[in-house]
Amino acid sequence: MKIIIINGPNLNLLGKRENDIYGDESFNDFFSRLDAMFAGVELSYFQSNVEGELIDKLQEVGYSYDGIILNAAAYTHTSVAIGDTVKAINTAVVEVHISNTFSREDFRHNSFISPNAKGIILGFGLQSYELAIQSFLDD
Repeated sequence: MKIIIINGPNLNLLGKRENDIYGDESFNDFFSRLDAMFAGVELSYFQSNVEGELIDKLQEVGYSYDGIILNAAAYTHTSVAIGDTVKAINTAVVEVHISNTFSREDFRHNSFISPNAKGIILGFGLQSYELAIQSFLDD
């Protein structure tokens, strides 16, 4: 099974920014642990702060991977284009957020991705990614 994790803006700063919300572990360190935890899964990872690069990656993998885990970060709430891309591709997408977006600012309560996602996991810290991988394995 091939699953890719795609992270959006500022998630490259995990472990350095707002530790009270996002924790103190870098995503690269966490990804190494995930890779070991799900040894039978071909996991890959992509991060960009650029909306168009996220769209390009979704289009690139959206017809050949078994699953996409997408944390579009702030673009979740602003990018019609990313939402349209999720709708256009064949590969199922699980929308993930580290924090509970509904306990934060009102603008974070809206998602352009959710209407076309297989599911949404939020508020469980980095464990949200583990739960998303498990959702593909349980299908």
